[in-house]
Amino acid sequence: MAQVTLTIGDRSHLVACADGDEPRLERLGAMLDERWPAARRAAGAGASERAMLLIALMLADSLDEAQNAPPPAPDGNDPTLLALAERLEALAETLEQDAPGA
Repeated sequence: MAQVTLTIGDRSHLVACADGDEPRLERLGAMLDERWPAARRAAGAGASERAMLLIALMLADSLDEAQNAPPPAPDGNDPTLLALAERLEALAETLEQDAPGA
C-alpha cells in the first residue's frame, strides 16, 4: 500500500492508497488545495474543519452540475451521425422509388 502526502492550504495530510494510484490522489488533492483560499475566507479564521466542509460542498456542487447538465448538442461533423444520415437518405430514396404510384 502506497502513501501520499497531500498539502491542502497550510496543512499536510498523509493518505494511504493503492499502489499506482498516487498520481490520481495527488490530482484530487490539488483540486482541494485550489479551492482552499476561497473556502478559508468563507469559513473565517481558525475554522479549518468548516473550510474543508465548504470545499466538499463546492466539489459536490460541481459534480451535481456535471451530472444534471443537458447532454451536449450533436456535432454536425460527427462521422457516425453523417454516415447514419446518408444511410437514412438512401433508404428514403429506395422507399420512394418502390412506393406504388411513384
